[in-house]
Amino acid sequence: MGTIKTESAGGVTTIRLSRPEVRNALDDVLIADLTAAVASLPTTTKVVVLAGEGPAFCSGADAQWMKRSRTWTREENQRDASAVSSLLQAVDECPLPVVGRIHGAALGGGAGLAAACDVAVAEDGTQFGFPEVRLGLVPAVISTYVLPKIGPGAARRYFVTGERFGPAEALSMGLIHEVAPKGKLDERVAGIVAENLQGGALALQAAKRLIREVGGLSRERAIEMTTRLIAELRISPEAQEGLAAFLEKRKPNFS
Repeated sequence: MGTIKTESAGGVTTIRLSRPEVRNALDDVLIADLTAAVASLPTTTKVVVLAGEGPAFCSGADAQWMKRSRTWTREENQRDASAVSSLLQAVDECPLPVVGRIHGAALGGGAGLAAACDVAVAEDGTQFGFPEVRLGLVPAVISTYVLPKIGPGAARRYFVTGERFGPAEALSMGLIHEVAPKGKLDERVAGIVAENLQGGALALQAAKRLIREVGGLSRERAIEMTTRLIAELRISPEAQEGLAAFLEKRKPNFS
């Protein structure tokens, strides 16, 4: 996959967008490659880091890709938009924690990718924005993932103005979780990854499922689902080891 680079070590798989010459702008090839990479993680992976190579995380849509779209039919545009949606869904529903390493710029689809991550850390100076209205478009596909993070209040400003904003604003509206000082981004991402690695692999996946599923259930269904889940986890070898380690005041051996 020429548009991305992946590396795995110590339970961490880093997926890096690798089109630095265009600030990792999204096109159909990168979208397909990134979707496939998220769907085919090594079995040893416990945590995923999503990053960008070069000067920016992701500057949004590729200019040549947008140029080609001008000649597409409505059906062709629908298929293309569905591919973007599938990518964001793959990141959002990845069974493992996804930590976003955001720097330089996260615009349009790049901001959507940041929103789909479980934890997003941005370097000070990063530029965010939803510039679609300035092209006669709207941030339609990414809104499924952005709106739950930033809420309608922030969206009513930034979706409509198309203006850029910095990491302080992104943090205050919930698009990202932390701002790292210049030169400290890798250190902060590594710290968050290390926190995730302390959890059991099955527990990490169950926690993500819990967050995604409980909010859409009635109270009765939520009670049924959550009591069943904790009962299943308590008798698992992983939880048995975790509880034993806690009682014995030692570090658990999560294999």
